[in-house]
Amino acid sequence: MNCAGKILTRDSLTSWRHQLRAAGRRLAVTNGCFDLLHAGHVTYLEAARNQADVLLVGVNSDSAVRNLKGPGRPVNSEEDRALVIAALESVDSVFIFRERDAVNFLQAVQPDIYVKGGDYTLDTINQDERRLVEGMGGKIVLLAHVPGKSTTAILKKLAT
Repeated sequence: MNCAGKILTRDSLTSWRHQLRAAGRRLAVTNGCFDLLHAGHVTYLEAARNQADVLLVGVNSDSAVRNLKGPGRPVNSEEDRALVIAALESVDSVFIFRERDAVNFLQAVQPDIYVKGGDYTLDTINQDERRLVEGMGGKIVLLAHVPGKSTTAILKKLAT
């Protein structure tokens, strides 16, 4: 499958998830902006993929990234960010979601495991997302943070 074929639409998301469940495959889900892909992202996504049989990455839409990161972001469009993430071997599928938080996305895909970065704790992740995942019987896994690797740091370096 080519990387563009790994990008799911809203219409295909539910049936894709049903097929995984029918095949008995465990789904790990993570999400983020993934604006400028760097070693921290790649390390994180590989570790997230190792949590289950399949990794689905939710990519924040352009408007959500602006809302979260400010008016100068994203640097790359949602389509470009999704395609780059989809090209990674560790990523099975990608979905662009429009909302600021991942609640509706998580409700639709019902992950077995919800993976977040080590810059979060169970108390600092979005509590609506946490309650939803745990209420559906899913597990939350916090991965180690990769220090010194961030899009914000790269953009600051480019600005100097």
